[in-house]
Amino acid sequence: MTNISPKILITGATGQVGGRVISLLQNQSDITLVAAVRSAQKAIDFTNRNIETVIFDFDDEGTHADALTGIDRLFIVTGYTVDMLRQSKALLDNAKKAGVKHVVHLGACGRDDTTIAHWAWHQLVERYIEWCGFTYTHLRPETFMQNLLSYGGTQVVNNGIIHQYVQGARKSWVDVDDVAQVAAISLLHPKLHGNQTYRLGYDAKSYYEIAALMSQIIGKPFEYQPQEPEVFLQNMVNAGAEMAYMSCVYDHYKRYAAGTIPGADDVLDNFFAITGKQPVTWDAFIQKHKEEFDY
Repeated sequence: MTNISPKILITGATGQVGGRVISLLQNQSDITLVAAVRSAQKAIDFTNRNIETVIFDFDDEGTHADALTGIDRLFIVTGYTVDMLRQSKALLDNAKKAGVKHVVHLGACGRDDTTIAHWAWHQLVERYIEWCGFTYTHLRPETFMQNLLSYGGTQVVNNGIIHQYVQGARKSWVDVDDVAQVAAISLLHPKLHGNQTYRLGYDAKSYYEIAALMSQIIGKPFEYQPQEPEVFLQNMVNAGAEMAYMSCVYDHYKRYAAGTIPGADDVLDNFFAITGKQPVTWDAFIQKHKEEFDY
């Protein structure tokens, strides 16, 4: 009897996490990997790499059934808007109809009792995944280290100056590459990682501490100059961002600065048990991206 390899659909395939997950899985011979894309143009790069693609749009439920046909495992990455709630529910309802068995969901920071709005939205999606009856792996990454390279397409460190909005708060951080590793392993081995919630944060630093590390490692002066959260809010308004979501980000910056987010600097110890590797720390991340931070 022929064994049919499980079929894994990656949403957010052109994004920073989804793209890395695909790179980690593309040479696995015991699975069939499928990249969800919104247009034929976006499929070209994957086709050139011999990766199967399907047309999928979170906002067009008419694309869901075809995209989910034959899919066994699903990686969900939604965009940074409040529409994530509606989009996730529609996708999960259609995934259940299609017979998907395991869902890996890229969520957000925080302990179970978080009241940070956009983090809580992700936890509501987690509960819906469970209610639907899928086996699941919930990923809750802390702040991405890559946010210091750019945020919203804007360079964050300019000529050695870091502008951020949390005063001297210490935050927990994770490298996107490490998030992608946990996602890929969870998709490959659902029996081992099924019905698990993994918080992912492996180094707690303030921006003052990060600037000091950059100065030491790169050999040039770096300085953190905190700004008020209102500066961020106005920048988002000027950029035409989706403000239901960005107003939540503004609020959580204020709460970071005030020191009122429980567990904001939690450092987890689960990465080696999941991957067999050590997580990236800020020292290693700065070394890895010296050329991008240098000026």
